[in-house]
Amino acid sequence: MSSLFPALESPSEQLALRFGERSLTYRELAAVSGALGERLRGAQRVAVWATPALETAIAVVATLRAGVAAVPLNPKSGEKELGHILSDSAPAVVVAAAGDELPAPLRDLPRVDVDVDARGSGSAPVAPSAVGDEDPALVVYTSGTTGPPKGAVIPRRAIATTLDALADAWQWTGDDVLVHGLPLFHVHGLVLGILGPLRRGGSVRHLGRFTTDGVTRELNDGATMLFGVPTMYHRIAQALPEDPELGKALGRARLLVSGSAALPVHDHERIAAATGRRVIERYGMTETLMNTSVRADGEARPGTVGVPLLGVELRLVEEDGSPITSYDSETVGEIQVRGPNLFTGYLNRPDATAAAFTADGWFRTGDMAVRESDGYVRIVGRKATDLIKSGGYKIGAGEIENALLEHPGVREAAVTGEPDADLGERIVAWVVPEDPQYPPGLDELADHVARRLAPHKRPRVVHHLSALPRNDMGKIMKRALHSD
Repeated sequence: MSSLFPALESPSEQLALRFGERSLTYRELAAVSGALGERLRGAQRVAVWATPALETAIAVVATLRAGVAAVPLNPKSGEKELGHILSDSAPAVVVAAAGDELPAPLRDLPRVDVDVDARGSGSAPVAPSAVGDEDPALVVYTSGTTGPPKGAVIPRRAIATTLDALADAWQWTGDDVLVHGLPLFHVHGLVLGILGPLRRGGSVRHLGRFTTDGVTRELNDGATMLFGVPTMYHRIAQALPEDPELGKALGRARLLVSGSAALPVHDHERIAAATGRRVIERYGMTETLMNTSVRADGEARPGTVGVPLLGVELRLVEEDGSPITSYDSETVGEIQVRGPNLFTGYLNRPDATAAAFTADGWFRTGDMAVRESDGYVRIVGRKATDLIKSGGYKIGAGEIENALLEHPGVREAAVTGEPDADLGERIVAWVVPEDPQYPPGLDELADHVARRLAPHKRPRVVHHLSALPRNDMGKIMKRALHSD
């Protein structure tokens, strides 16, 4: 097959990776990844201790160039979860930065340290013909909200087609310089944020830890693209009124991209008003990589994730699995997708793999959405936690959350459903108030939502919290929200 990283096959002196003060050109990255890849060649799977560091990027690139599957490990995972991942994936070795102390479950595994100064031949350590498009590139473990994490096996074909489809949608070229501060154990930060620039022959500057000062510095120093999650863009939106330099820097960016969760409409509007730039959103999953995006040359419509990417088929289905054939702004259905961006299955879980697909090859995402007549997709939540059936209506929690966030007294909001003898389910709002001394009450918030959406979408219960429970990617963990 063709190389995932053409720029590493005839490398130049162009900057490839920069983490803080440390950087590698394409020539240096080809040499160091080639040297490491020679040590990994022949393994079936390799665990990578995926800290937000230069060594992680080198390790994954080296593993892929060696034709081996990488298993990125979240450094914040507990020992029980790590033990499960290691027993399930059975990696031959763990690759880490030389100074990293690894937790107990990893200590019996052979270890290979990344030597940033090592230099191999610079050529791919395995002949391209020896590795096929369907061969595994990554095994990425899902969050495990409904049981132990499952390892999604992502083939090389899925990475290449997703990144090329994003290049088409975002007009992404080797001239682009990406800045981000995302974790490197997940699809967003690793596949899009590291492998994406390298496939294009461009550059990536990783902040190590996200700060608005870091964003300002890098965008002022020639970065053209920013990737982030909603919590990062929320911090940007909050900082903008007091930080005009941040607004100017964001205004210089060619593309601002948000993903991993929905970006509230009010943050969209605050950023656009201060910078003149619209944040665009895209939609993907571990199992599918990227499915849709707002295009760089399209309308950045707040609250939507754009249109299907090149090569991706997308449909909405009713609860009985029958396709929805007429799209409008109200009909809610489950998203199913089909295309070359999909994973091949869950490692060691043929039962779960079979359950995830329809008989004709559509992947059941579990995400609920509406689709506008012009093809734009608007996610309204997860089928398991965000679809509320109240009073005969199917209601997506996401649109109610956006409405709540437009209230000046609401800083953060989450919406869930709970059993109700009359309605089937009642809508419950979990609100972090702007001023804890004067939180907005139920009647005020219910009226606010009813005026913006519809009366049947108003919350019937409001809980006030000091913070919402979130995971490492900034997603609200709704299973931790329940009334006593």
